[in-house]
Amino acid sequence: MRKSRVSLMLLIPAIVLIVWMVSMFALSFTAKMPGGLGVQGGRLAECPESPNCVCTQCSSREHWMEPLMYSEDAGIAWSRLKSLIEANSEATIITETDGYLHVEFKTAFFRFVDDVEFLLDAESGRIHFRSASRVGYSDMGLNRRRMEDFRKRFESAAVQRSASPVLQNP
Repeated sequence: MRKSRVSLMLLIPAIVLIVWMVSMFALSFTAKMPGGLGVQGGRLAECPESPNCVCTQCSSREHWMEPLMYSEDAGIAWSRLKSLIEANSEATIITETDGYLHVEFKTAFFRFVDDVEFLLDAESGRIHFRSASRVGYSDMGLNRRRMEDFRKRFESAAVQRSASPVLQNP
């Protein structure tokens, strides 16, 4: 009797965990691309009220982040941005137009998709971005951490590029 009770006590949490994992996988596969992506009036969309979004053009302080800044030619900065995205195994470029990128980032385990948009502002030397989860209410800060990490790599790549010697013809 005691042995079957212990087995039951182990079986119930295992079943709950399996059901939860299957539901997370199902949720990740049923999430559709949201409407409202893209540039409207020269700006990216506002974040929703949920905390699973960050944006450089948001009016909400809760969602706001600094844009990526650059001092070199806009084309060089845009190429650097694209190189960083293409080097990321979780990222897939979905839409690319002149000065705009829509990228899907998929989490490694559950394959949740986050939509990340980039908008080049060549006049101000900024690249604006918006990063939002497709499903759920909270992302436990994942979008903010991703974009902070992305900023560090963007800045680091600029420093490495400027430190590289430029070969000139004699």
